[in-house]
Amino acid sequence: MAEKFDFPQDLVDAQAQLHKVRAELSALYARLPWSVEPLPGWTHTKESGHYYESNRPDSPGWTDEEKQQVNDLRARQMELVTTVFAHPFWASCPDPVAARTALKHVEPADASLPREG
Repeated sequence: MAEKFDFPQDLVDAQAQLHKVRAELSALYARLPWSVEPLPGWTHTKESGHYYESNRPDSPGWTDEEKQQVNDLRARQMELVTTVFAHPFWASCPDPVAARTALKHVEPADASLPREG
């Protein structure tokens, strides 16, 4: 049977926000060009001596706005990771490893926040 933990609401909220920020960052990375800086694309084929075939289109690079969005989300993610990691709850928890795993699966009170799974 899974162990139940009485997580403080601020810890649950920070974890929910962390899920949200990670989802936003992942979605942003998926939309961005493959290279931060402008670079030419390539096509590698087995016939040209490569072990496997791969290709990439030319990358226009990221705009200054896109770079700022990534930086802002990464900074927010780091703040939230620090908040969760350094929360006083962990000092009094008898099994922090199991509790940390359980916290990742707590349903956020706000249904608009994603759940990490």
